[in-house]
Amino acid sequence: MKKRLVAICLGALLMNGCGSTLKATAANQVVDDTSEHIQVIDLYAGDIPGEIKLPNQEVVRDPTHPDTFIMDVNQPQITVYQADPAIANGTAVIICPGGSYKGVSIVKEGYQVAERLNKLGVTAFVLKYRMPNDKTMLDKTTGPLQDVQQAIHMVREKSKQWGIKADQVGIMGFSAGGHLASTAATHFDHAVMPEYKNANLRPDFQVLVYPVISTKDGVTHMGSRENLLGKTPSAETLAHYSNETQITPQTPIAFIAHASDDRAVPVENALLYVEALAENKVQTELVLMPSGGHGFGMRNEFDWFESLAQWLKNNQLL
Repeated sequence: MKKRLVAICLGALLMNGCGSTLKATAANQVVDDTSEHIQVIDLYAGDIPGEIKLPNQEVVRDPTHPDTFIMDVNQPQITVYQADPAIANGTAVIICPGGSYKGVSIVKEGYQVAERLNKLGVTAFVLKYRMPNDKTMLDKTTGPLQDVQQAIHMVREKSKQWGIKADQVGIMGFSAGGHLASTAATHFDHAVMPEYKNANLRPDFQVLVYPVISTKDGVTHMGSRENLLGKTPSAETLAHYSNETQITPQTPIAFIAHASDDRAVPVENALLYVEALAENKVQTELVLMPSGGHGFGMRNEFDWFESLAQWLKNNQLL
C-alpha cells in the first residue's frame, strides 16, 4: 500500500471545509477503444479557427517508450473515458497532459489518470491540445487556450450524451498542462473564439499537479514559457500569462499537488498560486510532498490521488 501524505488544507480557513474501433492518436500510438466507454473524437468538427493548414505534424518522441510522448500536435483530439453508469456521479474532468508546450505525455499524465478517475465514477476527457507553433497558428500564444476552451464548451454541450452534469465540469493539468489548466481557470472570461463570448467557459473546479503557474524569471519553467510566448515576450504578455496575478474571487476552487524537490518546475509556482487564491478567499487544498521530483504522474511514493478523491468527496463532486 502506498504511503499517504496528509494534505495542507486551506479550505477550512477560507470557506466551510476543506464508437468501438482502434483509432490512432499519433504516428505509432493507438488507443484501444474497443471498450464501449472509450471514444476518440476530433476537437473541432471542421476547420480550426486561427490555424495555418498543414498536414498532421505530430510525431512520437520515442516509439519504444511505454510513456508515449506526442510532439508537435496540430490536429487536436479528445479521448473520452466514460464512467460506468453503475457508479457514475455526473462529474467530469478534462485532463491536460504536460510536455513543456512541446508535446503531451499522453499516457502517464493522460490515459492512466483517466482510468483512475473512472474508478471514482468520474468521466474523464484526455485533451491532446495543439502545441504553440508559428507555422501552424496565427497566434501561438492563444492556440492551446482556444483548444481547452473548445473542450470545456464541447463537454458541457454534450453533457447529456455523456451522462455528466454541466455544472460539475473540472479542469486538470500536469506541468505545462497545469499552466494551460490554470489559464483556463483564470482567463475564462476572455473567450479566444468570438462565438463563445457569452458561453460559460469557467471550469467548476481545477486540479493542478506540479503545475507551471508563473512566467517570472527564477520561478517559471523557461522552456514552457519560451515555447508558448517566444523568447522576447512583452511585459504585458508575461503578466497576462503569469496566472498567480490573474486570480479573482470568481476563480474556481482548487486542488494542487507538488513535490518540494521539483527541480524542473520550482514548488514556488504552486505556493504563489495558493497564496493568491487565499487572498481572494478561493477554497484551496495543497498537497506538498517532500520528494518525487517532477513528472511522476500517478507514481509518487505518496498517493496524492487519494487526497484528491477525498477533496472531490468533500466538495460533493463524488
